[in-house]
Amino acid sequence: MATLPNPLPGLAADPTGRSLGLERPLPPGRLIDTTDEGPWHEPLLWYADEPAEPGAWAAVQPARRTAGLLPVLLDVGDGQGGPEEWELMPGEMSYPGDHDPEEVLADLWDTVAPDDDTAGDEAGAEDWPGLADTAGPDGGDPDPDALAAEVADALLAGRARLKEPRLALVPARRSADIPAAIGWGGPLNHESDVARLCAVLRSWEDRFGIRVVALGFDHLVVSVATPPTTDTEARHLAAEHFAFCPDTIREAYAKTLLEADTWTFRWD
Repeated sequence: MATLPNPLPGLAADPTGRSLGLERPLPPGRLIDTTDEGPWHEPLLWYADEPAEPGAWAAVQPARRTAGLLPVLLDVGDGQGGPEEWELMPGEMSYPGDHDPEEVLADLWDTVAPDDDTAGDEAGAEDWPGLADTAGPDGGDPDPDALAAEVADALLAGRARLKEPRLALVPARRSADIPAAIGWGGPLNHESDVARLCAVLRSWEDRFGIRVVALGFDHLVVSVATPPTTDTEARHLAAEHFAFCPDTIREAYAKTLLEADTWTFRWD
């Protein structure tokens, strides 16, 4: 796999981000290269020093086109500090494109489902039921990037799910790759190679139009442009969610996925 040039070092000389084609300057921020093994050979991300406000996500969208920098909100207010304290592990991550998402989910399902009745109830079967069948986003669905900006604004306006969100920029090929790109360890107790989970996120991008909107120390929020619309599809998707993050599942979980424009995952 060819490595894309990292545009983040340029922000050291141009902290306003004008060279990224932004219509308004970046807020004061910092470049992060801190990992669990010491400084990384290049910055992993940039993030702002001050809490984000509605409109912040949309303001940096041009950086996706001009520099391959993707926005994400980082929740630094849950007692675990900011990303420089998260023990990021980029050197331990593989490449998301090297993994088959269904194989990943089936493997994870086998490790968590047999001893949990909830999984069987949500999926309608104790055996891995396969991926949820969906036509995927089409011309009549919301634009996934536009919806992501709307969801980000809603999170920033209410902050019910995010305690102290900061705007961040990450060099990544696609939104689904953001956790692996920074070496995020939120699901470490469930899956040590987050790139495998990013392969699932890629599949959800293709089938449900998701975008990674927010990351905390141990939680993830995605926007969903094309959520399931039938009980059968929702039950199958609930099985995928259970394999992806078993701590997410609760009673009648599948029904909460119908028409939902966000999914939230938290690993204990």
